[in-house]
Amino acid sequence: MDFSKNSKDPLNKSAEFILQGGVIIFPTDTVYGFLADASNKKAVEKIYKIKKRPKQKPLAVFVKDFKIAKELAEINKEQEKILKKKWPGKYTFVLRRKFTEVRPPRKLYGVDKKTIALRIPKYKLLNDLLKKINKPLVQTSVNISGSHMLKRINDITEQFSKYNVLVISNGNLRDNKPSKIIDLTQKNIKIVRK
Repeated sequence: MDFSKNSKDPLNKSAEFILQGGVIIFPTDTVYGFLADASNKKAVEKIYKIKKRPKQKPLAVFVKDFKIAKELAEINKEQEKILKKKWPGKYTFVLRRKFTEVRPPRKLYGVDKKTIALRIPKYKLLNDLLKKINKPLVQTSVNISGSHMLKRINDITEQFSKYNVLVISNGNLRDNKPSKIIDLTQKNIKIVRK
């Protein structure tokens, strides 16, 4: 494990690690998250393995901007208004995946075949990372699936030190909660996680 608590260049280090197919543990505007290139099958599989997460549970995806979100998901005018009110921010929206005859959708791993959970975060270092990599990143909270989320950086390094992951620290998180998840795939808006 490369623990970069006081890394002078966490942005470039993280981008390089991800583009080489690595998994990073990174602070977000909510909780610490596992991040990996959504188009790298091995990296995505590694997150599932580390978390002991069931393969049938899709991962959410960070995108750098609304343009990328529209490339990946079907977004109508009504949905666009909702998204633009909440993004960037602590809201993950489940949308229908976009499939077009003109250009096939990006090959993404760890996501559902018909829907995709997207979020544009509001955290400068993470937003800069998304811009630098210019790819969607799968993301999920740092914990073993089904157990409590880890907020203390020492607990994170202790539990995941046996894996070859890059840890970028922003100290201990206090009472941060994961993002709210809202499903916009049906006529009625459904709150999946408050």
